[in-house]
Order: sequence, then C-alpha cells, then structure tokens
Amino acid sequence: MPQCPKALFYLFQFFWDRFLLKRGVVNSPAQYFRAGAGAVIVNTSGCVLALERADIPGAWQFPQGGLKPFEEPVQAAFREVLEETGLSARDVELIDSYPEPLVYELPADACSEKTGRGQVQYWYLFRLTGSDAAIDVKSSGEFCAWKWVPFQTMLHTVADFRKNLYQKLGERFKRSFL
Repeated sequence: MPQCPKALFYLFQFFWDRFLLKRGVVNSPAQYFRAGAGAVIVNTSGCVLALERADIPGAWQFPQGGLKPFEEPVQAAFREVLEETGLSARDVELIDSYPEPLVYELPADACSEKTGRGQVQYWYLFRLTGSDAAIDVKSSGEFCAWKWVPFQTMLHTVADFRKNLYQKLGERFKRSFL
C-alpha cells in the first residue's frame, strides 16, 4: 500500500478531528490541524506582496486562511486574497499551484479552537494584473501594511514556524521571482 504524504494525512486528520470535536469526543485544539489555502502574489518586477500583521508588528506573511465548508481550495485562495488585500479575481491571474498541501505547526501558546495545532494548506501563485491602487489591507483588520519585496526577504521576516513552508514555495515558484 503506498504511503500517504504527511500533509494529506494531516488534512484527513483535520476533518476527522473536527468531526470528533463537534461530538465531544475530543476537546482540545491541540489535536487537529486546520485546512486552508494561501496565495503568493507576484508583480511584473518579480517581487511578492508581503502583508504585515496588525497584531504582531514586524511579522510579515502571505495571504492565507481556512477553508469554509465545501469550499474548493482555489476558491478559498481567491477569497482570502480579496478579504486580505482587496484584490479581486480581475486584479490577479492564477499562474501556478503547489502540487500538494503543505503543513506548519504553531507554537503551543498560539493554538486555538480556530487554528488547532496549525494548518494544512493548498498554495497558489498569482500574478498581479491590476494596479497597486486596488490593494487595501486595512479593511480586513488583520493586516496594517503591505509592500513588494524580493521573495528571499520573506524568508528572513516570516515567523520561524512558517519558514520551511515558505522555502518550499520559493523552490516551486522561483521562475516567477527576481
């Protein structure tokens, strides 16, 4: 029997654990991973859109978030891009996707009922086709600033628990960066 990739196992475990959580069989967020989607947005200069978290000054990341029930991962990525950057599907073009879900585990003190132990995410690469003027990160309340940076800059500014995931994104999508 072929082995299931670790990320797919976590995704299955997430849905199973949520099922058990709703029935009171498990009661700790430390027992499941949240399913989600993320987006790397690149401009015509090959720089990526970095978002600064409003709750953690100096913490930069890409748009990401959890899947809603019955939502396809690519739909979630477009939704998260809109919610967190103000960029609509008319402003971005989907150009690639990571071939399998990626996982990160949160530090123990960051686990919550919403996030669980971390996230299992599908990742997509988008190219900005619209204007920077459409970017509005403050309306979501989750972010306070944005900037275009070389992808390598993200590896130095992203939270440690996300670095491995971002390195994998950099390898996959490097053709589109500076």
